[in-house]
Amino acid sequence: MSIASPLEGPEAGAPTRRSRMRAAVLQMTSTPDLDANLLSLERLVREAASRGAELVVVPESFAFIGSEEAKIGLAETLPEGGPILAWCRALAIRERVHLLLGGFWESSPDPSRVYNTCVHLAPGGEVAAAYRKIHLFDVDLPDGTRLRESETVLAGDAPVVTTTPFGPLGLSVCYDLRFPELYRRLVELGAEALIVPSAFTLTTGKEHWHVLLRARAIESQAYVLAAAQTGRHFGRRVSYGHALIVDPWGTVISQCSEGEGLALAELDPARVASVRRQLPSLTHRRL
Repeated sequence: MSIASPLEGPEAGAPTRRSRMRAAVLQMTSTPDLDANLLSLERLVREAASRGAELVVVPESFAFIGSEEAKIGLAETLPEGGPILAWCRALAIRERVHLLLGGFWESSPDPSRVYNTCVHLAPGGEVAAAYRKIHLFDVDLPDGTRLRESETVLAGDAPVVTTTPFGPLGLSVCYDLRFPELYRRLVELGAEALIVPSAFTLTTGKEHWHVLLRARAIESQAYVLAAAQTGRHFGRRVSYGHALIVDPWGTVISQCSEGEGLALAELDPARVASVRRQLPSLTHRRL
């Protein structure tokens, strides 16, 4: 098994102790108020940890949804970080959780653009892995919403799998969900759970969110952990919500209701092995 990371983390092929692991996916309504967003994050992570979560997945754009200029101004380097990453490191250490930060704004070589990065903070606070979003959301939606992520975000180019006591996790961010070839590659690299921190729009979420997440779980025979933004953020920006966890058979086993909150489920490596053994579709590929 090969473990990829552009930053510090386990070496390729590093052994992983396998055990069940309780995981949480968060649902937030982030706004231009950085301090309020971080306080909401702290509250939800503390709640998740108090309910036994050892791994917590945070939505895309958790720290800030607002003007593009302000977003770029908040970007921090990795793995060194700045005040936002330091705050999140302290939270991971204090609550002793693996913290998957979806949509962390990372500085890039282009001063006019940032990376949209999924960061894995280990319980000791170190950056275990970081994945830079490959597929950027440039669309004109039927409701009049126009989004051009590529104008202020620089695309990544490398799939990333990181390790936890449960086993290997494949990292992705939001719009990546529409590209099954990425998840196939993550499975080839050993992933048995897929992380999908998102801020799906209300328009697309109503039609595609559940279908796509269940499809990725079924075809990958892996858990899918999808944290989500919900509600109105800034200007016309509204997110669908419905943070959820899907098991390797494609069954939604936990899901958030309306508003901010979290969904919890236990990840069991034996469940992944059982599904892959009973229906060995991953071994039947021809292309």
